[in-house]
Amino acid sequence: MALHGGIDLGGTKIQAVVVDEDHSVLGSARRPTPTSGGPADVVKEMEVALRDAAKAAEVEPAALAGVGVGSPGVIGDGSVSGAGNLPGWEGTFAVAPTLEAALGCQVRVDNDVQVATDAEFKLGAGRIYSSLLGVFWGTGVGGGLILDGRAWTGLGGAGEIGHMVVKMGGARCTCGRVGCMEAYAGRAAMERHARKLQQEGRKTDLFKLMEQRERTRLTSGIWTRALDNGDEMATDIIDRAVRALGAGIASACNLLDVEGVIIGGGLGIRLGHPYAKRIAAEMLPHLFADSRPPHVHVAALGDLGGAIGAALLLERDREPAASG
Repeated sequence: MALHGGIDLGGTKIQAVVVDEDHSVLGSARRPTPTSGGPADVVKEMEVALRDAAKAAEVEPAALAGVGVGSPGVIGDGSVSGAGNLPGWEGTFAVAPTLEAALGCQVRVDNDVQVATDAEFKLGAGRIYSSLLGVFWGTGVGGGLILDGRAWTGLGGAGEIGHMVVKMGGARCTCGRVGCMEAYAGRAAMERHARKLQQEGRKTDLFKLMEQRERTRLTSGIWTRALDNGDEMATDIIDRAVRALGAGIASACNLLDVEGVIIGGGLGIRLGHPYAKRIAAEMLPHLFADSRPPHVHVAALGDLGGAIGAALLLERDREPAASG
């Protein structure tokens, strides 16, 4: 039986799995994403995570039929560039060749949110649809597209919903532009906004919780705990993010008219169905076809969805190429 590895590279964590031909997870492992260094340091942690998952599955990495990687940034020929939420990732780094040399098997790389959306389409909450928009709310905000039953990647940069403009002349985004959805809803941007408000005198327990939990960043778990504790500033920032998500997702749906929207990512999964409903409600005022809005779901595959989707990349190699 052929076994595949999958690695989901995120802004705060690296998740790796080994799956069988039925997509059952035989082994998994998680490591924190480095906060300093550069691409070589990040890729080394990806290698270690995959080795740990393979050990849990009682298989050597070199015996795998291949490893798929879901990465943020612009993907081309196994290399990644423009991954602004990762430490020191300037220019282009050859992720696939580096991992192939380290692991001893073939490696495929694609956009992290697209592979997670593919997994939801094939195995999760999107199975009932032929058109789908995946929106993954975490360190940044990423998007993935399924159109007419096929993944749509355009010329390589399709699905960057986080960089749709939701406010002309608005907040500065990590990409250097202004008014992007991610500048309001990305966890990294939310943390910067929280620090700014705190410096201006607003009270919050967010950073106290971060210290108590020995974290270096405001993780999804910290945001959730602050909300549960009634932290006013955290609530205001999350509300601001939900409004931006509603406007941006609705605008994408006005263009594409998809049947379903999947909300995933660290924050999306952690906050769950109540917030998916809130996002759907925030979409309504901006939808042109508001009498038949798309169905909004939480990603069914949870935290492992991105890594499982990455493992599916090896199956995509055997499928006929999609047009466009």
